[in-house]
Amino acid sequence: MSKKLRALVHGSGFAGQGHTEAFRNAGVEISGMVSRTKSVVENIANQMNIEYASTDWDKALAEIKPDIAIIGTPGGAHFNPILSAIEYGCHIFCDKPLATTSEKAKQLYKEAKKKGVKTAFGASFRYQPHALLAKEMVAKGDIGVPYEVECISHYNLELLIPWGWSHKIDLGGGRLSNNFTHKLSIVENVLNGRVRRINGETRNDMHVAPVVEGVHDFRKRKEFAPTRREALKNPERWEWRDVDSEWTYTVMGRLQSEVSNNTKDTVSLLFKHCGIQPRFNNDYIAFFGSEGAIHIEGAYAQGPLYLHTRDSQKWEKIPLPENIRKSVPEIAGDTQRNWTYLVQEFVNDILGKGYTGYQTFREGWIYQEIVDSIRRADGWFLVPEDIS
Repeated sequence: MSKKLRALVHGSGFAGQGHTEAFRNAGVEISGMVSRTKSVVENIANQMNIEYASTDWDKALAEIKPDIAIIGTPGGAHFNPILSAIEYGCHIFCDKPLATTSEKAKQLYKEAKKKGVKTAFGASFRYQPHALLAKEMVAKGDIGVPYEVECISHYNLELLIPWGWSHKIDLGGGRLSNNFTHKLSIVENVLNGRVRRINGETRNDMHVAPVVEGVHDFRKRKEFAPTRREALKNPERWEWRDVDSEWTYTVMGRLQSEVSNNTKDTVSLLFKHCGIQPRFNNDYIAFFGSEGAIHIEGAYAQGPLYLHTRDSQKWEKIPLPENIRKSVPEIAGDTQRNWTYLVQEFVNDILGKGYTGYQTFREGWIYQEIVDSIRRADGWFLVPEDIS
């Protein structure tokens, strides 16, 4: 393919803007941006030197005829725009979650597969440098046969963050959709495996939230939150809306790893996340095996990474090797760097340079099946392999 690829972005918030920069970094021309509010999308498009701005997605698809559709809105607004993009024959990049139910996610996967378009699913923190290092170390046998994984995090989020998409499951909210998917992607990539069974439960620690005007970038929502004292003293100052998304989850799983010599062996998984509760010790991801263990600081494997082996009987800090430093984009922020890494793999595949194992709508559907099963809390769920 010799022509320059052209893309249309759906969403003008943090994700839409970040995806725009990631695709530009990969050499793609951003031909237009669509969002629900005319004044906002025109302002953001102007700031980002995007000539075309609109609130009508289908009209924009027809007029621009992009090669790639970029979906950067909250999950509740993914389904119809993706269906339209598939119909137009666009390759599609979608942030997580792919959809708000497994039925809708499965339909999107099936339609994209039928149309023959390439897709990418944005659970992109699998490209954290220390997660890539752990993948290399596990493959080399540094911890022997993998036995189990722990992913533990506590975020101490503000209880009174203004009401928005994160508070409602049907809008794409919930810690499973926006925290767990990244961790699951990291674990599957490090162990070169697939989750086979899953079981878990959730809890909603935030039953109502105040409605506050002016929040466009969700990263700044805390700045708009009333204080606890204000809310208790004058609750009538705000409109309060119900919250149904989970803010805490506990998940167990079994994963089949290609690293194990015995294909019957599976790795035990534990994911524990409390969005509202404070941490006492640092968040971490740890991998335990027959010959040692890897401990990575940070909920998303931000690092540093430590190795403990049977022989050494002590924890040793392992620096990032030069090959990994060179393989990741030179971008300071984790989120933007990981998007850029994934987007480059996706674009290279579209250009005919080969598929490198990045996640697609298949994983988007399977992950939503997993999330739905945890929310149902009805026991062990056998994770599907693919559409039969």
